[in-house]
Amino acid sequence: MTAAPTVRPVDAAGLVLIRQGRGQPEVLMGRRHRGHSFLPNIYVFPGGRLDAGDSRPSGFPEPVPGETLRQLRRGCGRRTPHAFARAALRETLEETGLLVGEPGRTAAGSARPEPWRHFARHGLAPAFAALGFVCRAITPTSSARRYNTRFLIADGALAGGSLTGDGELEDLAWRNEDALRHLGLVDVTAFVLAEALARWRNPGKVPPPALLSYRSDVVQLRRARPAG
Repeated sequence: MTAAPTVRPVDAAGLVLIRQGRGQPEVLMGRRHRGHSFLPNIYVFPGGRLDAGDSRPSGFPEPVPGETLRQLRRGCGRRTPHAFARAALRETLEETGLLVGEPGRTAAGSARPEPWRHFARHGLAPAFAALGFVCRAITPTSSARRYNTRFLIADGALAGGSLTGDGELEDLAWRNEDALRHLGLVDVTAFVLAEALARWRNPGKVPPPALLSYRSDVVQLRRARPAG
């Protein structure tokens, strides 16, 4: 029997939002709808595959921090690293209803596509400058759907609006660490969460960002070399 060809992973971006709660940090997560063919009923961070529009400028200044851009350039091929930043903010708005932005100058009459026009209507500039890099993860080769996902992090205090979203994620909520322990996270999500919380607590004392992939469905972890 001929083996099925390996599916090529598609580029994707996710955003880990963490804010200070009462005594513990709180993380925004939701449960994927049971109708999804990929990880149904599993709790995840907001995110998804890159769209064609993510390759086009938002119409706002996009001052993604230099170290974040450096990490996004790794393995991005023909993609611009800014496309991953745009996708993370766009997917978060679509899936949660939250605008991750800061008060900014929004010139009247500026032609911006959605979702960036939505930021402008609320007097906000997308928080590109607040995006940090957590890690990159590639779905196992045995999966029928594969993603090459860059996970970013931002302060949840910058997220404004009501938790609604487009139905992709259910049971959306800010959860502290005690609540997160009971969600039954898959290995990738648990790893990303641990990395993100470490950066949240001690941004200057964490290992270099990692690439998490699989060989024969066994997790492989490779750390990026420090800059310099």
